[in-house]
Amino acid sequence: MASEDKDLVEILEEHNQIDIAKYINYVSAPQAGAIATFSGTTRDTFEGKTVLELRYEAYVPMALRCMKSICSSARSSWNLLSIAVAHCLGPVPVGETSVFIAVAAVHRADALDACKFVIDEIKASVPIWKKEVYSNGEVWKENSEFLERRLDLGKKDEMWNEKEIEVEVERHTRKSCCGAKVKVIEEGDKK
Repeated sequence: MASEDKDLVEILEEHNQIDIAKYINYVSAPQAGAIATFSGTTRDTFEGKTVLELRYEAYVPMALRCMKSICSSARSSWNLLSIAVAHCLGPVPVGETSVFIAVAAVHRADALDACKFVIDEIKASVPIWKKEVYSNGEVWKENSEFLERRLDLGKKDEMWNEKEIEVEVERHTRKSCCGAKVKVIEEGDKK
């Protein structure tokens, strides 16, 4: 069975709750020594404000492609049996799950590390947007992982602007959300 055959990636439309048992059952296998899970739920307060619900929107085709790419990246880094990822769209009330990840592996270290990688990458790079709805207003939120990634890219841009360099875009054989990878060739490295 191809590795992508053991990945289940879904974005659930409004008012469809995540069936956690479905995703755990999907990754369950006799050879699995560990199933690591992450359940992201809506909490009731943020920075002293009462949270009523979160609302999620997404560019679904790209979000699915990115999440599948993240699963592929996890497989290339850890020895995994299967991965299941689900993310809700629309309103998610306090206490309900908005994102769920299950990762099965022969050994727990692979399952745990891959599960953390998957959620961190989803929050940093997948085009899913979150609005926090409070009792006294609402605000669109950027994930801290996204902001950190953007700051890291900004630091690289500053370094690149300090030197005269040539930038060459090269295509990966492995798919990623971004599609292309940038290779920097400094003046002294040209052939």
